[in-house]
Amino acid sequence: MAILVMIMRKMIKNKWLELSLLLGLIISVGLVSSMPIYTSAILQRLLIKDLEQLQTNNQQYSGIFWNSVYLTGEMKPEQAKQEIVDADAYMRDVVAQRFQLPLKAYVTERSTDSWKWIPVDASRNDSKVNRTANIAALSGMDAHVRLIDGRLPSAEPVDGAVEAVVVDQGLTNLKLVVGQQYKIEDDDAKTPLVVTIVGVIDRKSYDDLYWYSALSSYNSSLLVAYDWFEKAITQEQQLMLRSSSWYMAVDYSEMKLDSIERFINNYQRTEAYFSNTFTNLSIKAPGLKTLTGYYAKEEKLRLMLWSLNVPVMIMLAYYLFMVANLIVDRQKTEIAVLRSRGASRLQIVMGYVIEGALLGGIAFVCGPFIGLMLTKALGASNGFLEFVQRAALDVRLNEEAFQYGLYAVLCSVVMTLLPVIFAMKATIVGHKQQMARQSGLSFWHKYGIDVVLLAISLYGLYTFRRRMSDMQALGLDVTDLQMDPLLFLVPALFVLGASFLVLRIYPYLVRLLYRLGRRWWPPALYATLLQVGRSPTQYQAIMVFLSVTLATGLFSASAARTINNNAGEKIMYSNGADIALQLKWENDAPPPDMGGEGGGGDPAEAQAVVPMAPKKVQFSEPPYLPLAQLAGAETTAKVFTKKEAAFNAGKEKGTVTLMGIDTDEFGQTAWLRDGLLEHHFNDYLNLMAGNPAAVLISESMAEQHSLKVGDTLYVSWSGVESTMFQVYGIISYWPSWNPNPLFSDKSAVGSNNTSSGSANAANNKKVKDPMLVVGHLSYMQNNMALEPYEVWMKMKPEATSQELYQSIEDKKIPITKLVDAKQELIRSKNDPFLLAINGVMTLGFIISMVISFCGFLLYWVLSLSGRVLQFGILRAMGISFRQLVLMLVGEQLLTSGAAIGIGLVIGNLTSRLFVPMFQLSMQTTSQVPPFQVIFDPRDQLQLYLIVTVMLGTGLLILGTMLSRIKIHQAVKLGED
Repeated sequence: MAILVMIMRKMIKNKWLELSLLLGLIISVGLVSSMPIYTSAILQRLLIKDLEQLQTNNQQYSGIFWNSVYLTGEMKPEQAKQEIVDADAYMRDVVAQRFQLPLKAYVTERSTDSWKWIPVDASRNDSKVNRTANIAALSGMDAHVRLIDGRLPSAEPVDGAVEAVVVDQGLTNLKLVVGQQYKIEDDDAKTPLVVTIVGVIDRKSYDDLYWYSALSSYNSSLLVAYDWFEKAITQEQQLMLRSSSWYMAVDYSEMKLDSIERFINNYQRTEAYFSNTFTNLSIKAPGLKTLTGYYAKEEKLRLMLWSLNVPVMIMLAYYLFMVANLIVDRQKTEIAVLRSRGASRLQIVMGYVIEGALLGGIAFVCGPFIGLMLTKALGASNGFLEFVQRAALDVRLNEEAFQYGLYAVLCSVVMTLLPVIFAMKATIVGHKQQMARQSGLSFWHKYGIDVVLLAISLYGLYTFRRRMSDMQALGLDVTDLQMDPLLFLVPALFVLGASFLVLRIYPYLVRLLYRLGRRWWPPALYATLLQVGRSPTQYQAIMVFLSVTLATGLFSASAARTINNNAGEKIMYSNGADIALQLKWENDAPPPDMGGEGGGGDPAEAQAVVPMAPKKVQFSEPPYLPLAQLAGAETTAKVFTKKEAAFNAGKEKGTVTLMGIDTDEFGQTAWLRDGLLEHHFNDYLNLMAGNPAAVLISESMAEQHSLKVGDTLYVSWSGVESTMFQVYGIISYWPSWNPNPLFSDKSAVGSNNTSSGSANAANNKKVKDPMLVVGHLSYMQNNMALEPYEVWMKMKPEATSQELYQSIEDKKIPITKLVDAKQELIRSKNDPFLLAINGVMTLGFIISMVISFCGFLLYWVLSLSGRVLQFGILRAMGISFRQLVLMLVGEQLLTSGAAIGIGLVIGNLTSRLFVPMFQLSMQTTSQVPPFQVIFDPRDQLQLYLIVTVMLGTGLLILGTMLSRIKIHQAVKLGED
């Protein structure tokens, strides 16, 4: 108890340091515990979105769970009856309960064999019609149908006849009449069953989840009351029960991540149960494939979150180490005295362990709730440092969050104990000697940790560059490549190593500056240069901390901006403009299979027909003017593209993509990033505008076929005569055209990316270099053919997609295809991995700035309070208050200012070296335009603003503290 009281008193004595340490612990625990919360929340959102998309694509509800059995003659009737009853109970009481989700529909369906039916009234003229139908029943059908004619069937026979209804098409197919009676004409039937057709039905609602099968599947069925079927067929076996199916639709909008495992287990258990009981069975769950892929997505997202948070964690770990080191520095005399008086190392360490446990316990309780708040902030991120009012993430604390929080507490406490372990090595004499000599090397410099970190990071950079070079040279597509954690760890190591390396050199630069002007420096600057030059280890902690945090923040900003910008540019480039749409063109092409085997006629006559040349299809161009008048449209352009056109130029031949444009409209509408072409985009359009036969060709085409400006070439396609063109320019990129090489032989692509694998792949020709010819659309239409073209559209800045869609609908324009780049951008920003990048990078940047400010302020306040005697003596010697302030300003510029400058330089250098490596996580062949590192001036401005506020606040606080120093108290303190 006495030890605990002593520890509490010591903590109260150093309350500001302890609170700073607690702040770092809480942020660390909150950051780490936010990972499982965010992973669960983002996967939860992705799960529902994917199931909704699956439903849209398949036109089938994604929450369906359906299974069916077919009873064969191998199973005895009594056994079959019992197994069906047991299966009913299993599905109703076991399967439906295991989902733990609301049921939107639950249907049991039964059917018999198909029988031949004849009218009971033999005098009817349709008695010889061959009609075959089964008897079927669906539980709860009455509530989900509407009557077209007649009424619904009774659950009991009427006048000895069973009542049934049919679907509308079944009435026609079976040639039945409502109100007439029919009987089974088959000697195998145990009971001569008579059925009265009492009505015709249709679905009550076509979006009703009750119906698993389309009504057309009941075209050969007589639908009877389910209660009668269960009693007469299932129980009494008046006719042989042939099949039974169970269908349920669970509310997938209520699915949580733990529902995935239950759903999959339910499917597997149900399949096993029915496989052991029935010979022929079928089980379907449309959403199963989507759900089974979530384990891989979860693992990939979790790995990515860890990767993204590596730099911030390193920065937080260093912050904890720095604050703990400041605490221990103030207590080194106490530790040395305890050691000299017989206290063991274990006893001293245990005291700090108890202190760490107290702080860690508070962080463990508060941290996960901080993590919950951080996750909500992550969900609102729409880009780096951009937030929108999107639907809130379904965030909730879970057991895993507290588990991660506990791990973070343990690791953080270990970091705070390291300075204690280092401090116990010194005796009281050694400690006094160390205080007098602060010019020695730090631990990092003494053992060359900075050089080691730089060597590791540069080797990682070399490895990444070699891998990326191999993929780009061979046109490899890395669609499924997971985010490599080293993409974030290696830059963090580079930042740390570079900061320590610069600070190894920095004291020598300060000393050189001192010697160069020591005859002319004023007293304040003279004293500052001496102080900083002779005590490098005193300032090293804060300088490394500031440079690392600012470099990390700048790298995070550049990485996020780059990934977002390149993802957006990739969408815009591939689409070519804001909107790309295709109109419906009328043509005179014959219907499919016309004159073929399915077209009727005598096969012998068909064989005798002499094959004729394919008829050239004539197209009718739809009106173009209404498109230019659509709401929100600023400009429009016609763009004709022929993928498989043939060209020849002298002896050179090949296949090329031909694009026809109107230069003026195209230049106003199309999108192309500046700097991709040797000259401005519009210069090329102006160049070819004067000659109708002028074309631009791709660089790949010019190199492979030795073409140059001024050459003539001929282009054609199937059914179209060759037309002459003249080369007016050579381009390397063009809107919507991908110039990257593509593999034509997938087998040539090995699983590794080593240089030997690359050489082997290169030997087997697998890479195709795409080629492009761009010419005038009007020239092609007049001299070659009029064929369907796309219409590209540039939207007004304030226009919305909804306005455009509504305008298209109002004008009844027949659109067969529409790609909206704005909607594609929105979808890309909702991608969980891009959300993770934006959210975590934003969070990392903010944490870096907050921690940097706290660390800066804490260090200088404590530093100043520890130098009260020095400043008091300087004031007693005649140094004015203004000169003292100048000394502080000089010291700040030489330490904090220099550290900030170092951090900005290292951050820029790290971004330029390592951000391009993020291409490894994207599709190499489809990343057009080329990957470009982005530095947003807004991020630099925010950094400068934060730095200015930080330095200004620090100087204000330090100046205030200086003004309160009383000379007689400082001198008295020195005497004591």
